[in-house]
Amino acid sequence: MYKIFLYPIIISLVVHGIKLVIDLIKKRFSWSKAFGYGGMPSSHAALVTSLATVVYLTDGLGLAFAITVILTIIVIRDALGLRGYLSKHAKVLNKLIKDLPDEEEYKYPLLEERIAHTWLQLAIGAVLGIILTILFF
Repeated sequence: MYKIFLYPIIISLVVHGIKLVIDLIKKRFSWSKAFGYGGMPSSHAALVTSLATVVYLTDGLGLAFAITVILTIIVIRDALGLRGYLSKHAKVLNKLIKDLPDEEEYKYPLLEERIAHTWLQLAIGAVLGIILTILFF
């Protein structure tokens, strides 16, 4: 039973580690962004697809699997859609802040703009979540 909890967490951490290595290779790594949102591959997609996969491997096509698939769809959709809107809003707000007079600009923090994932980042995270779960299982 521990596999249902432990595997998705471990796989999410492994995929997040892959993301950090990719950022290091691309010279985009920073400690402040190391545990933020966005980037290749999506550890969120890996987490939920791993959960759905381990539930399927443990219980088959039952109610629990159906629930995890719905959860997976919601998380992946929000990582692209909702967080995409948040990224766009952050970019606009940061531009507005930079356009303020200098004595006003410092009053507002710059917002994180790298929040959303692309379809490719989500797809690769999801595939890694499924494959790594099957390999570990």
